[in-house]
Amino acid sequence: MIKLLPLLLALTLTGCFQGAARDTNAQPPSEGNVVATPKASCGPGSRPELGRQGRVTREEQVSGRAALGYTCNSELLGAYTTPNATGTVGGFWVQRYVDAKGQECAIYDTTLMWPTNAGDVEFGVNVLDMSDPSAPAFSTRLLTPGMLSPHESLRLNKKRGLLAAVTGNAAFYPGIVDLYDVSQDCLNPVLLSSTPIGLLGHESGMAPDGLTFYVGSAGGNTLMALDISNPALPVPLWTGNYSSHGLSISDDGTRAYVAAVGANGTSSAELIILDVSQIQARAANPQVSVVGRTSWSPISIPQNAMPFTVDGHPYLMEVDEFGAGSEVGAARIIDIGDEANPEVISNLRLEVHDPQYFDEQGDDPGTSLPIQGYAAHYCNLPSRVNPKIVACSMILSGLRVFDISNPHQPREVAYFNAPLNPRQTPGFEASSWAMSAPDFVPERKEIWYTDGYSGFFAVRLTNGAWPD
Repeated sequence: MIKLLPLLLALTLTGCFQGAARDTNAQPPSEGNVVATPKASCGPGSRPELGRQGRVTREEQVSGRAALGYTCNSELLGAYTTPNATGTVGGFWVQRYVDAKGQECAIYDTTLMWPTNAGDVEFGVNVLDMSDPSAPAFSTRLLTPGMLSPHESLRLNKKRGLLAAVTGNAAFYPGIVDLYDVSQDCLNPVLLSSTPIGLLGHESGMAPDGLTFYVGSAGGNTLMALDISNPALPVPLWTGNYSSHGLSISDDGTRAYVAAVGANGTSSAELIILDVSQIQARAANPQVSVVGRTSWSPISIPQNAMPFTVDGHPYLMEVDEFGAGSEVGAARIIDIGDEANPEVISNLRLEVHDPQYFDEQGDDPGTSLPIQGYAAHYCNLPSRVNPKIVACSMILSGLRVFDISNPHQPREVAYFNAPLNPRQTPGFEASSWAMSAPDFVPERKEIWYTDGYSGFFAVRLTNGAWPD
């Protein structure tokens, strides 16, 4: 089936770019000339980029160099891919889980935009057997409503072994919430409930104790909290008027870190810290209040913000998605030691994000689509305590890994950009499409992620790129 490209673009642009328009009367403070993060020094066994940090040129595609892929202090361990695929085979989130039997699973969505990929080779949520990471094996596919079109909402609570997703798309969909148990047999998740209780879906968040599931809709201006202590019978707790794109919840469940594309009646793109302690405490008629907020420039579309600490001090790892003109937000670290006054202290960017190079990149493979380009899409951390590294999917630039041991001075240490496969879908040329939040196997120095055009990849860092 031919892709419904015009519909895909219209939905994405309407649901994201318009929703992220900023209040021109309240421009965020400029960070000045934000320069690229120091690039990685590639060690033995690498197949490094040939030019600017993060770039893949048309010449490299024509010569066949891009078909080999690019590696720096990384190696491909294993993959589950579909060469020359006629549709997307990787989505927005990858989850790693080890169940009570010791079985190791990779769980990831393959549906970037339902129903435009109804004729794809794959859709829904895939479950892979990772007992041999060098040979990922397909186990099953989840096709209930929330898993069929989860958009950016697929979450896994590893404490309870609870997998969740809500039906969504780039704007919003009726929020059917699916909850699965993976704790006993992650190779064969058990459906616990599928209920139209989530209002409007797009993205989500889950409290670390696994008892509260948050459903956010950037296009619908809604944020909802659900009690999932009994996953067979989820119960609404609270609904608020926040245009939450993505969000994360603090370890104690009392704070929500919201990547907002318009909130409380404004059209600002910003980070908002919400006090959700009354939701966590299960107060009757819980009240939610704003603790702090901040914005920055250049900014595109705030995607998600994840809390972490370094030597006990609290920070957020925030990532923007996409971008237009000079507004490529990429990613940044925000100091939240003073919650009322969050402060951006450093950026994670590549040379391809620098406006001075934009003109020379116009013919690079994949840059013609507004839903692609070299911008960031998701980042993730292997731990919330002294994480050392962060891994980011930066679309055409592939998987990028940064050392954040010193959050004030991050530096790139590794990357993996998958080999470019020919595309059979009209309107989609051969390029990378790294969109997913990765997951990690720290004990083996592995990072798992998906590419929308290729599939699932298990990558291992080499040459000491992952600090001990």
